[in-house]
Amino acid sequence: MSFRKVNVIILVLAVALFLLVLHHNFLGLSSLLRNEVSDSGIVGLQPVDFVPNAPQHVVDGRQEEIPVVIAASEDRLGGAIAAINSIQHNTRSNVIFYVVTLNGTGEHLRSWLSSSTLKSIRYKIVNFDTKLLEGKVKEDPDQGDSMKPLTFARFYLPILVPSAKKAIYMDDDVIVQGDILSLYNTPLKPGHAAAFSEDCDSSSTKVVIRGAGNQYNYIGYLDYKKERIRKLSMKASTCSFNPGVFVANLTEWKRQNITNQLEKWMKLNVEEGLYSRTLAGSITTPPLLIVFYQQHSTIDPMWNVRHLGSSAGKRYSPQFVKAAKLLHWNGHFKPWGRTASYTDVWEKWYIPDPTGKFNLIRRHVEISNIK
Repeated sequence: MSFRKVNVIILVLAVALFLLVLHHNFLGLSSLLRNEVSDSGIVGLQPVDFVPNAPQHVVDGRQEEIPVVIAASEDRLGGAIAAINSIQHNTRSNVIFYVVTLNGTGEHLRSWLSSSTLKSIRYKIVNFDTKLLEGKVKEDPDQGDSMKPLTFARFYLPILVPSAKKAIYMDDDVIVQGDILSLYNTPLKPGHAAAFSEDCDSSSTKVVIRGAGNQYNYIGYLDYKKERIRKLSMKASTCSFNPGVFVANLTEWKRQNITNQLEKWMKLNVEEGLYSRTLAGSITTPPLLIVFYQQHSTIDPMWNVRHLGSSAGKRYSPQFVKAAKLLHWNGHFKPWGRTASYTDVWEKWYIPDPTGKFNLIRRHVEISNIK
């Protein structure tokens, strides 16, 4: 065998060995990436580089990432799916969804997302640790939210989204009809950790509510007979705000220890009963009203058009509903149930559950005639 042939064989073997080592390293790197996702304590992350057939606007790393946090319990999972679907289809921004669940719901959610048109979205499933609420919530059958841990997830945004400087929180009973980037770009005043939609000034209230009494003032949420509340010198007539949709400056939130402040008032309520006995809304609202008294910015009221979950929502015109950037079915009646208003608008964004565990409750089809 000639010297030249020997050199060629050695060269071929060297190239083969190099390719083998390169392949091995690539597999190891892929495994490492997957392990880092699993070991982070947040499961279900689909890194953008591994999203199959993802639209170009999703994988464009030059865009600022928009974290959207949604809490999703097993019995309301269809609501979260519809909300995510409406957001994803109405934006070209780089959105990542942080879906907060309890143990056991993650696999159901993951199978739902992976088998639908949402399989290319970026998301993380975060298991909420209910131990965070020990000593802070007293179960009260008259206040259903007190027995639903996920309703308090919004208090712990810096834990749920640890690396973000800013985030959007929204309930699972919403549909987004505008570009979420517009809401994300809501300007917050210096020193403000969050922006909410105020009840008294909202477009929803102006259209719907007549003779609402104290339902949209601080006195509707806090017991002003208690000395601790009176000492805060907060005007009882101050307009309340809705915490179902808000934008948070997480840098400012952490600087002011907002979570610790909220927990303080939760504990005091357990000990002293500081909330109004005729609570006008969610049990999460009173501590937020105290902590953010005259210290919050406002979002465009069309980004939280609410009351669709009450009889009041039926007073909206189809034109008004169509113009809304975000529709919110807060109240007793949910759009996956029988009697909510404009359920057909919500159902456009609903994706049936492939497992069959979640089903819509329908007596008849309601038509809103929105064109």
